Parts: sequence; structure tokens; C-alpha cells
Amino acid sequence: MCPYRMVLEHVTSRWGVLVLIELLERPYRFSELRRAIGRVSEKMLTQTLQTLERDGLVHRDAKPVIPPRVDYSLTDLGREAAEQVRGLAMWTERRMGEVQKARETYDARRSGS
Repeated sequence: MCPYRMVLEHVTSRWGVLVLIELLERPYRFSELRRAIGRVSEKMLTQTLQTLERDGLVHRDAKPVIPPRVDYSLTDLGREAAEQVRGLAMWTERRMGEVQKARETYDARRSGS
């Protein structure tokens, strides 16, 4: 797979999109981010954050305190990607009525109604 397609996959994955959009607001600790996103397993969120960190989109800041504190934030590159993803999410929200109509029309044709 081409490298740019892999990055696109990471950015547009189910959890990647939600992580990027959420981190646009502010840095989060892991548990806060998990609660903000909702319905994501610890394992999936960890994998998503590691992938986005490896791609240079997320910064992981581990503070040497007890108990350990780790904050996640967007890099400049990550902020740029997140703004693009948020634009697509906003477009989807605005156009959902038209999408729903198209689905109903399609389903009616397929069922022979």
C-alpha cells in the first residue's frame, strides 16, 4: 500500500477521525479522551493514538510524576489534518437530510416499491 494511502486510512479511520476532532478542542489525558469519544475500547484508543503519534499528528507528553500523567495533543501537522476532517464531518452533518432522502429513494427502487 502507498504510504499516503496508509496515512489517509489512519486519519479517516473510525477512531482516528474522532480523536483528531476531539483533540482540536484541547489536550486530553487518556481517560478524559476515552470518555469524550465514548464507546471506544482502551486497546483501540491506545492503538489509534500510537498510530497517529507515529504519523506525527499527535504528541504524547508523559510527565514524570506519581501517579503518571500523560497528555495527548495535536502537533501542527495534526491540527491541519484535524481541521480538514472536521470540515468533512460538518459537511456530513449539514447534508445528512439529503443523504437520507437518497437512501430512501435507493431502498424503494431496490425493493420494487
